[in-house]
Order: sequence, then structure tokens, then C-alpha cells
Amino acid sequence: MPITPRPLPPDLADAFTCRGALAAGATPRRLRARDLETPFRGVRLRPPSSAEIEDAGPLALDRAVRADVLRRAGAYALLMPQAAFFVGATAGVILGLGVPHGPELCVGVPPPHRAPRRTGIHGVKLAPSQARIIERDGLRLTDTASTWATLAGRLGERDLVRVGDAAVRVPRDDRGRHRTEARLATIDDLRAAALVPGRRHRAALLRALDRVRVGSMSPLETDFRLDAEDAGLPEPELDVAIRTESGRLLGISDLVYPGYRTVVEVEGDHHRTMRQQWNRDIEKYAAYAAQGWEVVRLTSTHIRGWQPQAVALVRAALLRRGWRPPAQATPERGRSAPHPGAGGGTN
Repeated sequence: MPITPRPLPPDLADAFTCRGALAAGATPRRLRARDLETPFRGVRLRPPSSAEIEDAGPLALDRAVRADVLRRAGAYALLMPQAAFFVGATAGVILGLGVPHGPELCVGVPPPHRAPRRTGIHGVKLAPSQARIIERDGLRLTDTASTWATLAGRLGERDLVRVGDAAVRVPRDDRGRHRTEARLATIDDLRAAALVPGRRHRAALLRALDRVRVGSMSPLETDFRLDAEDAGLPEPELDVAIRTESGRLLGISDLVYPGYRTVVEVEGDHHRTMRQQWNRDIEKYAAYAAQGWEVVRLTSTHIRGWQPQAVALVRAALLRRGWRPPAQATPERGRSAPHPGAGGGTN
């Protein structure tokens, strides 16, 4: 029968140095117990709480990745050189930009410091002009625009657009009001970061920036918008408040084609599994229909599935509503293969 380890000193945080734990009264044997993780030599981590590892919703994967990165980054911060900062994918995850992340933390330093080298760390040198440093969650990292720019070369154009959309997104509060103060960056911020002298992959950044839009509220929305653009559909308005002629708010919708009275809703699994959300959706779409709007509802399978139908569904709705494609448009161009990670999106 396994022996339960003694409790750790109560003053220790989730991440702590062995030296600090010994000074607080822990024994060397306790620090070797299997319930503690050793992410880096000289540092220990308590096991994650059930809230961090529980699969409890449509954003569970993104949340789990971010929780894991934050735990490891907090542990490394105990050892981090004074001039160092998190950069690249690690900074993107800390900022909540939905960046794919591998097993190593990305850590930068300005010249003439040496980039850190140890297991679990990928060190880089970054000139001060190319990295504005901020603090978030007690961690030093590159700001949103710098982070986006440093991801070029690691991410392809579509992923850079997804991250750019997340960076310039303007959140809404629970009453539907825009919270401009909570926006992480503006398009001008991203452009300035791309144009910093000596910036690598500048052309790729500027190509992606041409496709970044304010108002895309999830990666799935970005994917549909890019697919629709590639297929020759007109560009929609994003994150739009739908109102009656008298000004009464009916709802806020993801993508809207006002000239064709067509609304596109990109729905995550919570639209199906949460009773309150489900009822609210039914009422909202009934109100839209009464005002003459056609609603096209899309899921991740429609957008990222093996045979995605999102563009065809929206195209059919727009044709019913009087849209006529330009003669040179090629429907569903570039869709011979599914998106990476097909079928798994979040909203």
C-alpha cells in the first residue's frame, strides 16, 4: 500500500525552489517524493488541481495547454536570468492567443546575454528594438505585437492570421458592450512590429496582416472567413449587433452580410450542451427570421471536417438572397484537403 507523503510547508507556492522548501522545513526526502514534478533542476511543482486537468467544456484543450504552460513558466521564472523573458509560442499562450505549443518553453534574452540552454528551454537572442517587454500573470514576456511578429517563420500564413485576429479582437462584456480597454493590440500595433528594422520574415507578416480583421471572435470564425474569401464570397461584417428598425437589440452575430440579410453563426459545442445557451439561440434566431434575416449555422465539422460544407452552405444562402458571384470567382478554391486538426476547433 503506497505511503502518503507528508504535507508540504503551507507557505510554499505551487512552484518552489528546493532551497526555499528546505528553508521552510521540508526534508530532502520529501522533495524526492513522486507527487512532486521536477520541471527544472532545483525546482519542484505541486501536482495540478483537478480544475486544471478536468475536461469541462469546448475550450478545455486550449485551457489545459495554457494551464500547463503557465505552471511550467512559473516554475522556470524562479530560475530565469534577470534579463530573460518569455517569447514566441510561450508568450502567445500566456497572452491567450491560442498558439500551438510544444514541450519546450521559448525564452529570449537581449544581446550580449547568452541564450539559456537547459532541458525544457529553447533559448533565443532578440534585439531590444524587436521585443517590447511587459509583465503578465507575474511573468516577463514580449507584448502582443512583438509576440505575433516573432511567430513568423514558425507559423504559416493562416496561423499568423488566426493569431492576429485574436490579438486585435475587441471583447464584449456579459451585456454585449465592447471592452476596448481589454483589447491586446491594434492592427497598427501589429504593422509597427512587422516593420521594425531587421525584422525577419517581414514579407510573410505583412501578407498575413492584410487578412487580419477586427471582430473575429474565434479561430473557427477566422477559418471560415478565409475560406469564404478564397472561394470568392463577399467579405462579411464581423461581430455585428442585429437590431430592429426601432433599434431594439435582437442579438450579436459572428459574421453578417447586411446587403443580403444573411447571418452566419459559428457554433461551438456549448451551443448544444448548455441549456440556457440553446434556449437563447432558439429565441434569437426566431427574432432574426421575423425581421427577414436568414441564418446559416456552422459547426467545426462544417468548417474543418474532412469534406467541409461551410462555404457551400453560405454560398447557397447568398444566392437565394440575390448575390451573384463575379465572373472570375472560383468557388471553394484551395479546399482539396482539410485543415490541420480537422474536426477539432473551438469557439
